[in-house]
Amino acid sequence: MSKVAIIGVGQSTFVRSYPGSIRELVFEGFKDCMQDAQIAASDIDASIVCSAPEYDKQRSPAGVFAEYLGLNPQPTFYVESLCSSSTTGLKLAYSLVKSGLHDVVAVLGFQKMSEISSSESQERMGRGADIQWESPFGTMMPAYYAMYARAYLERYGASLDDLSLIRVKAATYGQINEKAVYRKPVTYEMFQDPEHIMGRPVSTPLRVGDCCANADGSSCIIVASEERAKSLCDKPVWILGLGSATTSVNLAGRDLFSGLSVAQLAASQAYNMAGITPKHVDVAEVHDCFTIAEMMAYENLGFAEPGEGKDLIQSKETYKEGSIPVNVDGGLLSKGHPIGATGGSQVRTIVLQLRDEAGDIQVKNPEIGLIHNIGGVGLYGNVTILGR
Repeated sequence: MSKVAIIGVGQSTFVRSYPGSIRELVFEGFKDCMQDAQIAASDIDASIVCSAPEYDKQRSPAGVFAEYLGLNPQPTFYVESLCSSSTTGLKLAYSLVKSGLHDVVAVLGFQKMSEISSSESQERMGRGADIQWESPFGTMMPAYYAMYARAYLERYGASLDDLSLIRVKAATYGQINEKAVYRKPVTYEMFQDPEHIMGRPVSTPLRVGDCCANADGSSCIIVASEERAKSLCDKPVWILGLGSATTSVNLAGRDLFSGLSVAQLAASQAYNMAGITPKHVDVAEVHDCFTIAEMMAYENLGFAEPGEGKDLIQSKETYKEGSIPVNVDGGLLSKGHPIGATGGSQVRTIVLQLRDEAGDIQVKNPEIGLIHNIGGVGLYGNVTILGR
């Protein structure tokens, strides 16, 4: 059967408070992508818009964007799976192209989180959990991941110092990512200073430095059939594997000591579809909404055995020069986390790596890249594998 490729990627600069409308915000990522793909809006057969709607003041934004971006009368679709929305959109685009229904599909991810207050944002994040049995008791994202962190540190003997090293790595690369929110250096010593904000508690054991920040931003991916990709693009990047999974929305139904089951299941599916193992992955983007999330991802994706993720960060094996570079664009911890745009930004980084166009963060000769994108507190999990 014919293959499916990514022929263009783009994103806006992620910022804390975007001054324009959501139309203008989405246009920034779309424009960046169209310039990368060197195609016209008339080449796009369909579009998929991805966001978490509880943050959107505009109901049904897909129709608004299709009109604004000149994508009418082609069909547009709307997809939501919390923080993994745009990689869910990518899977839908792959399916539409693979089935032959469409030849070229644009996947647009966005979130303008500054449209609501910080307290409103936290309340909506809490509603990503079960509104009958969990969120009414005040649980929010940091608290949920703090439970995973406490379980992980207790079982495997890892320390807060290991989590600090993950944030130090993120800042190492975030400083040189012009599209990131947080571009300041972060040192290990900051976490040891009781007066420094990085070490202040958020939800024990997680500290300020362990948490990513909300952001406004957009991303865009252009997916095409093999025939169209070869006619439109000099460097298509091929979609080799896709995996997705869900799990219990209530944490009472999970084993907190085993990481995120959705990541394990989605990774297994993606590896099987691509016909590879974790050892074949040359560069990865993982969903580091919290430092513990990246640590668990090392193990859930098979880069390390359970409990040995700390060895990877301690030895700097997940740095650009290491055996498995992870989040060398700064990750969510540095880029910020505009929910619907995050997965598209991760895909963009891997596509640029596989095209040898990543500049200062370029990994040496990568052939295969992986994207790990999680929705909610491990409620949804998508793993995508791309190849040259």
